[in-house]
Amino acid sequence: MSTALNTVIHDSDVDTHHRALRFLTAGSVDDGKSTLIGRLLFDSRAILADQLDTLAKRAAGEPIDLSLLTDGLEAEREQGITIDVAYRYFATKTRKFIIADAPGHEQYTRNMVTAAAGSDAAVVLVDITKLDTSVDAVDLLPQTRRHSLLAHLLRVPSIVFAVNKLDAVAQPGPAFEAVSKALRAFAEQAGISITAIVPVSALRGDNVTQPLDADWYNGPSLLQVLESLPGVQERVEGQVLIPVQYVAKDGEGTGHQARTLWGRIAHGQIKAGDEIQILPSGETALVAEVRRAGSTVSHCVAGESAGVVLDRQLDVSRGDWIVTPGSAKPTQSFEATLAWLDTEPAVPGRKYWLRHGNRWVQARISAIEHRLDIHSLQEQEATQLNVNEIGHVRIETQAALPVEPYTSNRVGGSLIVVDPTSNRTSGALLVR
Repeated sequence: MSTALNTVIHDSDVDTHHRALRFLTAGSVDDGKSTLIGRLLFDSRAILADQLDTLAKRAAGEPIDLSLLTDGLEAEREQGITIDVAYRYFATKTRKFIIADAPGHEQYTRNMVTAAAGSDAAVVLVDITKLDTSVDAVDLLPQTRRHSLLAHLLRVPSIVFAVNKLDAVAQPGPAFEAVSKALRAFAEQAGISITAIVPVSALRGDNVTQPLDADWYNGPSLLQVLESLPGVQERVEGQVLIPVQYVAKDGEGTGHQARTLWGRIAHGQIKAGDEIQILPSGETALVAEVRRAGSTVSHCVAGESAGVVLDRQLDVSRGDWIVTPGSAKPTQSFEATLAWLDTEPAVPGRKYWLRHGNRWVQARISAIEHRLDIHSLQEQEATQLNVNEIGHVRIETQAALPVEPYTSNRVGGSLIVVDPTSNRTSGALLVR
């Protein structure tokens, strides 16, 4: 068992361990992601009887195709691939899980980015039958590298590699060790912290929910790893940051009507009597009351949706930010990592719409500093970013935004890029 996994299990008594774990499955096409999720659902008895009967009838005496439990679209079943992100839920005696099955095809990388942005963990599948394990340095598939890098850049806390289809190789022990060596070398070069590398056979069920009975592996099953992982814990100490999502007007009539500013706290906590500042106006006020789910409470902390009532009327609307006075420094220029998802390349000078929290603002890419080569992990000069490429860019916005480094906060440090002509989501920005 790896040192990282030992640490996770040792700390599993913290509160985050008992929260539902959101994880995604990622990797290259046909690595077995949908089958793995189907196996988890099947073995944990999270499948309804009518679903099982339907699958059994479709199989007509053949082994049940577990991938059909997540590949629900007609086009997915016709082509045998995953196109959209499919979400499934299951629970064991010790943990609840929310699974996102992300597509493996390169053209659907944007769907994987969407799933990764809110995940506590990523299970990256590696199909051992697609790799030449007889050489000293096993060459990983490009999509395995890309999805691992994106999960790392999107700050997914726990990254687990599941080496799949061990039942299809003659010598699974040496083959697994060769792939593990390649994964560790890639992760070290990319700065990725690996939580665990687990051998599995999703089709046969080996080491998915029950430990593998083999002399070459004595580690945990995949489910044991997942049960031990911590959920994301938002930073509750320090300065408050709340993107305003909705402004509600209380009561009816012509008298004084209190307005409640609703939003999910990105970090910090808020209570009555706190001084806050509204951005972008810069006006300050005191918190008169804090509400949660319609009831007045003493305080709310990061991760909770809070309603804030101020001691005086201010012009606040959706898209504004509630912050601790002086804590945020709005800027119109910042550097970011850009994961480009559009078929139209990203080029300097072109205008786009950015969404930061709940606020929309016009912006442009003022410069592309470099592009990351996912094979060599080297930075290369670039004048544009093509679909599924990752680069370091400089952004200029029409209005100042209270951005934060993505490494310190996901909400304040992430933005989406939208093409103003097609309204397509073109990219994901992670503030550096």
